[in-house]
Amino acid sequence: MHARTRIAVGAAGALAAASFLAGCGGAGSSGTEAPRGGTAAGAGCAPVAGSKLVVLDDDKKLQNTDNVIAAVNAKAANPALLAAVDKVAATLDTSKLIELNKAVDVDRKTPKVAAEQFASANNLTAGLAQGPGGKLTVGAANFSENQILGELYRIALTAAGYQVTVQQIGNRELYEPALEKGEIQVVPEYAATMAEFLNKKVNPGTTTEISSPDLDKTVSGLRTVGEKVGLTFGQPSPAQDQNAFAVTQAFADKYGVKTISELAAKCSGSATVLAGPPECPQRPKCQAGLVQVYNFKAGKFSSLDAGGPQTKSALTTGAASVGLVFSSDGALAAG
Repeated sequence: MHARTRIAVGAAGALAAASFLAGCGGAGSSGTEAPRGGTAAGAGCAPVAGSKLVVLDDDKKLQNTDNVIAAVNAKAANPALLAAVDKVAATLDTSKLIELNKAVDVDRKTPKVAAEQFASANNLTAGLAQGPGGKLTVGAANFSENQILGELYRIALTAAGYQVTVQQIGNRELYEPALEKGEIQVVPEYAATMAEFLNKKVNPGTTTEISSPDLDKTVSGLRTVGEKVGLTFGQPSPAQDQNAFAVTQAFADKYGVKTISELAAKCSGSATVLAGPPECPQRPKCQAGLVQVYNFKAGKFSSLDAGGPQTKSALTTGAASVGLVFSSDGALAAG
């Protein structure tokens, strides 16, 4: 589903985090007792199968702020265009984005149909001012969520008087240069990931991150580097699509965990299985970060995929205790 590798964000800290892991006896070492609600002290929390997945609250802000935000070619930007994409941003939140993803990835609607139904139900086009008109091309990355967002931009921009085409243009390495050149004018983006992509482009060789868990700081850094390559940005949406750690509802109920801090306190130990992509143990937004920020030490790491069907299946079938997912995944829908 996803073309983004958010676990790579913050790679500058990976070496330090890996050293921290080694100092703690490795990613699978134990050493914290499990208070009431977990298993025996230091034994961890064995997986619990269940059909419903829930995201644990990232209460110490391990992840950076990957809020949905419109990237716009600066020469094409005008108040009416920005107002239209900002209306999309304001209408969404993470729960609504989850439901949109469910509509496409689970219920098998097309991105166009899902977007049109959402726009109608949420009065997306109400009150939009007319712009100067003309043709606009909205680019979309090659995964369903971004295509849904592209269709929402199309609907809002059409209501603002533009003739809009949505064009799927693959990954960021392909569509970002096209956006700079004005071959496309608007792309749905993610604040922290885009900030670091442009940061490395504008400041080659830098090891200093400009994204952070603080949304205002992330967007400020994003606007600064964007200006240097001829891009501007709309307002960030409350909707986020970023790394998250999920358990089954049955696991959360059995062990009494709602936050990653509670998971670390109750479930560090040998029985706990963490699932994620092969690079997760070394990445500061994955297992290395869980150790460094939360002192969470899983007993075993299961190398699967990045928030994909393998990890989600491992959770629901009881093969993994906790797994890396994306926070807007349709599998997280209520019900």
